[in-house]
Amino acid sequence: MVTTSTDERTQELRAAQADLLAKFFRALGDPTRVRILKILLEDGPRSVGELVEETGGSQSRVSTHLGCLKWCGLVASVRDGKRVIYSIGDDRVAGLLRGGEQVLADNAEQVIACQTIV
Repeated sequence: MVTTSTDERTQELRAAQADLLAKFFRALGDPTRVRILKILLEDGPRSVGELVEETGGSQSRVSTHLGCLKWCGLVASVRDGKRVIYSIGDDRVAGLLRGGEQVLADNAEQVIACQTIV
């Protein structure tokens, strides 16, 4: 019989939590998704068509990004007739972006020079 120690279970749990958190932050890892969030935060709810116009992306690309953001709980949607209106799905999103901008303000040169994340 194989038993798992408490330390091993703790390590497994920490690894699983780190994997999940990394997956969550990958939702912010695309410039188009960040632009969509900033538009929704600064300008309020928007339809897909409005976001397509404001981001310059194709409708399918913007829709795919919105699906990712919605799946991760960062945006919410409501149907308005034939249109779907998207808004920020969690008030903490503003804090996430603001925190990232603050860290970036102090570390922009290092981020620009980073060879690992391109």
